Amino acid sequence: MTKLLAVGRRTFSALSVPNYRRYFVGQSVSLTGTWMQSVAQSWLVYTLTRSSTDLGFVVALQTLPVLLLGPYGGVIADRVDKRRLMVVLQSMMGLQALALGLLTVIHVVTFPELCVLAVVLGVNNTFENPIRQTFVLEMVGPGELRNAVSLNSTMTNAARAIGPAVAGVLIATVGVGVCFLLNSASFVAVVASLLTMNLAELQPTAPAVRAKGQLREGLRYVGHEPRLLFPLVMMGIVGMLAYEFQVVLPVVARETFHGGAEAYGFMNACMGAGAVAGGLVTATRGRTGIRPLVLAATGFGVAILAAGLAPVLVVEYVVLAFVGWASVSFLATGNSTLQLEADPSMRGRVMSLWAVAFMGSTPIGGPLMGFVVGIAGGRAGLLVGGSSCLVAAGIGVAAVLRRRRQPQARGAELAVEGASDTGLLKGELSAAS
Repeated sequence: MTKLLAVGRRTFSALSVPNYRRYFVGQSVSLTGTWMQSVAQSWLVYTLTRSSTDLGFVVALQTLPVLLLGPYGGVIADRVDKRRLMVVLQSMMGLQALALGLLTVIHVVTFPELCVLAVVLGVNNTFENPIRQTFVLEMVGPGELRNAVSLNSTMTNAARAIGPAVAGVLIATVGVGVCFLLNSASFVAVVASLLTMNLAELQPTAPAVRAKGQLREGLRYVGHEPRLLFPLVMMGIVGMLAYEFQVVLPVVARETFHGGAEAYGFMNACMGAGAVAGGLVTATRGRTGIRPLVLAATGFGVAILAAGLAPVLVVEYVVLAFVGWASVSFLATGNSTLQLEADPSMRGRVMSLWAVAFMGSTPIGGPLMGFVVGIAGGRAGLLVGGSSCLVAAGIGVAAVLRRRRQPQARGAELAVEGASDTGLLKGELSAAS
């Protein structure tokens, strides 16, 4: 019993921080609504157009601003009071969901309107994502960062287990518009959590002074840091082709397995349930660095390939749970690696590039996967996604072998990995002091 309690304390250690605990609860409510909207939007587009290409086009529009403006969003994140701007951005996301819900409920929503609202949400995400990612450190400090990142991934995917399942039931009973309205209401929880934080307990990073060339400075910094560059390249490949589940799974549900909204919602729910388990394991035992990221990418690729080969729907549900497990392991490992390796003054810009690699690659990958699925079916989309993970893993292996051929760099890597495991990098100590 004592051992189990110790494991539990390790797994949920970041929740001992009151501000993070409040934020965690608020985000849990909000993200459940977000996943409801994600599933409902994909289903609405596919219902209106019956086109996987149009589905990929909407997803691409929603993420195109991240590709075009993402690095500048990181510059803003390094300059501002993160909590205050998050309040504004989260409120705007709630208004976007409200507009989409009202248009859908009164049955006047059209495909062009969906496209416009997708762009609005994408612009908001461009600035909100790097701020949200880096705000975690200000709440918990460097010692709890890796645990908090893993718990965030667990929270996101717990919402992914609940939100799509609820969305599937609501779509089948009261209609797709209700999903958008409930998501709009869910943003009240996260905004309230931000407004009621104890500001004295936050550990804000000193804002970067506004100056010319800060965007170029961030790009040069990443380009000269292989421990940042290679994870970003890996994420770019995986994000572009493997994470296009909004495009692939509706087609797999309807055409491959001849299901409806319930089947699609349950597919997402199974992925979310598996991701919760994977997130808790990562929170307890997770490591950072390129080698753990290679292992995570390999597992993710094998799981997606298995999903592409599943013979019946029941098997698909089971395999998608493993896809969710591997997905959260890859995301949490990459996110923690970048945050712990990045200089505090550059963290916003580094994490904005992570957002570009993850979401900003979708304007390319979304239409591409829509085309693949439209020509060859949903299974082909999953097989392409799984293969991309294995390619990314191969790039990571090449990076590890490259460092092994540089003895001095290898010694420095071991020293930094030791520091990363305890959350006591020199840059983090200076940020906390």
